[in-house]
Amino acid sequence: MFWTMVAVSVIATAALVPTYIRAADVIVYKNPDCGCCTKWVDHLRRAGFAVDVVDTEDLLPLKQSLGVPKDLASCHTAVVGEYLVEGHVPADLVRQLQREKPRVRGLAVPSMPPGSPGMEHPDPVRYDVLAFDKDGNVSVYATRQGSDQQQ
Repeated sequence: MFWTMVAVSVIATAALVPTYIRAADVIVYKNPDCGCCTKWVDHLRRAGFAVDVVDTEDLLPLKQSLGVPKDLASCHTAVVGEYLVEGHVPADLVRQLQREKPRVRGLAVPSMPPGSPGMEHPDPVRYDVLAFDKDGNVSVYATRQGSDQQQ
């Protein structure tokens, strides 16, 4: 009887926990005043990622401690499992990274190309998404044409 009561209590309590709560897929470190970073976070969320945001005024020490190559740095840094995502990387490529699990440290879109996710612009450009490893090797992971609308 006692164990039946415990089981009923556990089941009743579990029913009160919302099913939409899950651990973050992505942790984004960004400046609290950066609008394009916020738009990129929105882009990830629309793509189905659970995102936690950590606002910080000083990203440089974080980027250095995580191993983001200086020449690939952008306005925000994200941690996706064992990978780093630097800058305005499209959400579908973040999913591809998770699915394929290449032997890289992460992906980066250096600078802030007009038309990349979160960087809407009337004159979007073609840009490269770069893969980088812990030894400093960099290669083109994908090339994208930017969009003038929110992606």
